[in-house]
Amino acid sequence: MSPVLVIGLALALLATGALLVILATTLLNLVTFPRLRVPAGVPAGGPVSILVPARDEAASIGATLAGLRALSGDVAEILVLDDGSTDGTAEIVRAVAAGDPRVRLLAGAPLPAGWAGKPWACHQLAQAARAPLLLFTDADTGWEPGALAALLAERARGEAALLTAWPTQETRTWAERLTVPLIAFAIWGYLPVIAVHRLRSPAFAAAVGQCLLFTREGYAAAGGHAAIAGEVLDDVALARAVKRSGGRLRVADGAGLVRCRMYRDWPGARDGLAKSMLAGYGGRVAGLVAATLFHLAILVLPWLWLAAGLLLPGIPGWPAWPLLLIALGVGARALSAAATRQRIGDALLLPLSALLFTVVAARAAAWARSGGVVWKGRTIPPAGAAR
Repeated sequence: MSPVLVIGLALALLATGALLVILATTLLNLVTFPRLRVPAGVPAGGPVSILVPARDEAASIGATLAGLRALSGDVAEILVLDDGSTDGTAEIVRAVAAGDPRVRLLAGAPLPAGWAGKPWACHQLAQAARAPLLLFTDADTGWEPGALAALLAERARGEAALLTAWPTQETRTWAERLTVPLIAFAIWGYLPVIAVHRLRSPAFAAAVGQCLLFTREGYAAAGGHAAIAGEVLDDVALARAVKRSGGRLRVADGAGLVRCRMYRDWPGARDGLAKSMLAGYGGRVAGLVAATLFHLAILVLPWLWLAAGLLLPGIPGWPAWPLLLIALGVGARALSAAATRQRIGDALLLPLSALLFTVVAARAAAWARSGGVVWKGRTIPPAGAAR
């Protein structure tokens, strides 16, 4: 057998095994992943301090506060920390606060050495909060009236020190549609929720900063944001800290009750994803490169194999094997889209999504070698960053 065929067979076997595991994990999560549901009665738990870090969020903070003020449940206070905004964010919050005594604007202190911007903002919010439950959310996250009641019910059901719920992601442009849903694809296909809930290992931990509901005791036991001061993936780092402290971590799907539009165009999606991507591999460019090649092998090469067979008859395994690999990948992507209220048909564009993420990875690697990137007016170091 020629070396080319040996390499091809090895890649085909790798892709088959990997995609079978991804599909099996997705199917398992379909029946085990909790979804937020509004309870019939009054939810247990409360009162809650809602904590919102904001830096240049004038375009969204007004709508976010309107949603938070309309929540059903025991909202003790809504604290917004203005983290040096220059676009009128503070003025909008002050106007809202004038009509609702629960809303309070805090002025952020200067960023200390060793801290990333978002953890520092959240740390200040936690220090000012008064309620026994702390809900951290982002200034661009939308809330339906029953969302808090659903969160409180789910947290009580799992007796969680930290409950995190993935918002339903709004995607409108093609850049958003081809990139943002792959976050859900990765969560549903790579991380069995049973392992997150039942195993104590911090390796099985995930969270999203758009919705983090802590008990005050659980937050303190994990060390709070001070324990992850310089982390770019502060939400995941917090989830791991909770597990290390012995607290219970629970995850859920926002099921349309919590929603967010993370990015609005290709430059925003590319840079927003790139600034956190390298941190996901411990700051190691080699790990990022290996992961990128792996995903090209399992998500793009099967399509090239299928196309090559049309031009070069007699290619071994064609067409059944590449069609199987394509079906496994597209199937897992479609299932994760259906579960998280994304466009199912976009799953057919999975290889294009993988290629776009290769561009994102290249951006992250370039930043790592050039000393960082400016994000919201701050220079982000390669090994850690602020959002």
